[in-house]
Amino acid sequence: MRVSSSGKICCGSVTRCENPASGPGGGTFVLVRGAAAERRGRGPSLGDGAVAMMEPEARLRVLELYSGVGGMHYALKESCIAAEVVAAVDINTVANEVYKHNFPNTYLCAKTIEGMALDEFNKLDFDMILMSPPCQPFTRIGSQKDVLDPRTKSFLYILDILPRLSKIPKYILLENVKGFETSVARDKLIETLESCRYTYQAFLLSPTLLSIPNSRLRYFLLAKLQPDAFCFQTSHQILKYFPDHDDTDLRSTDGSSFNQISSTEGDKKEQKDPEYCAENGKSQANVNLLYKLETPEHLKHKQIQNNDLSIRMIQDFLEEGLQDPSPYIIPSKSLLRYALILDIVEQTCRRSVCFTKGYGHYVEGTGSVLKTASDVELSEIFQSFQALSEDEKLNQLSKLKLRYFTPREIANLHGFPPEFNFPEKISLRQSYRLLGNSLNIHVVAKLIRLMVE
Repeated sequence: MRVSSSGKICCGSVTRCENPASGPGGGTFVLVRGAAAERRGRGPSLGDGAVAMMEPEARLRVLELYSGVGGMHYALKESCIAAEVVAAVDINTVANEVYKHNFPNTYLCAKTIEGMALDEFNKLDFDMILMSPPCQPFTRIGSQKDVLDPRTKSFLYILDILPRLSKIPKYILLENVKGFETSVARDKLIETLESCRYTYQAFLLSPTLLSIPNSRLRYFLLAKLQPDAFCFQTSHQILKYFPDHDDTDLRSTDGSSFNQISSTEGDKKEQKDPEYCAENGKSQANVNLLYKLETPEHLKHKQIQNNDLSIRMIQDFLEEGLQDPSPYIIPSKSLLRYALILDIVEQTCRRSVCFTKGYGHYVEGTGSVLKTASDVELSEIFQSFQALSEDEKLNQLSKLKLRYFTPREIANLHGFPPEFNFPEKISLRQSYRLLGNSLNIHVVAKLIRLMVE
């Protein structure tokens, strides 16, 4: 159990969490239980034998690179460690508007990273780097030029200055797409970390491991300056689970072992697969009538996802009482063209595919769409669909009441808190693009805790 900065209870038998009333440098709450509580002296009771204690602790100074809309900043807050972002750096002017809107008191440096002199970095005196470098050089559908891509210039500059900093940061967390792990850029990163005497661990993780119904497989790397070590056993292998006791049940159950498989295999295909959410009780024969391109392997993959009760339902992440769904209705032209490959999910589904920056503008391979009609089955709509005229197809598809997920709903799936929002001048397309470039906050928050503990 733990106390978050918002006063919520967190987990762990002994956990440090930021004291919201203390201000910068104020201290942390330490939760202790049982005999430990008696030995340390009792503070205010939190129930269940837990006691809140106050201990002074220096706040870690964090540098947020490629800050985007602030996903790393929110993850840092959710992690409950005593820390503050001393600077955020990003060149994207639209993302910076959103960042400033949500974090008005954080210093935001709107310039290229490679445009910052070594002295500027030294003056920030940071203990931790959180970064999510551009992914396009490494994506399967991107250029895959790796370090030859100009967009890696800033990342290579970071690797160049890291050993030359007056104070080498104690912690580094990097996020990128699957594919980064086989890149030359990754090799250069490891070479730099080893030369600076870091211990490190790589991961390939998806939010499904945290019961979130969204596949978003990403590469993560944690690095910790020696002689300090991680609280878990490191491995040269890329881990596909969270290495702590909280996830023992996830790794041992049938549903979660599937999560690990789907994180590596399913997400590889998520951009191409014509997926849909198999309804409970549907026979395979009926389902095969829906999407003729679907293989039995794809079908089994989706059925396992939808039947995994450890994953929450999509409905838990939807906007309540959406007043005007019209901006999110899929155009008729797109429906006709992509009907057979739309990834259609329902409110009771426990899966959705990765939302990309093209969501809401492009249809194919950019994310799931929501079927809001509860009284119509997909099999009824797609029965003999190919033999229908265009008008008849549109009439059938309209019964499903399909729409895009709203930006708020995608933000919910990504773990952004309710207070996160976009300035009014940010367009719908810009919102989708920014969220598609973002990360899952819950996954990163858990990794930050693992890194610092």
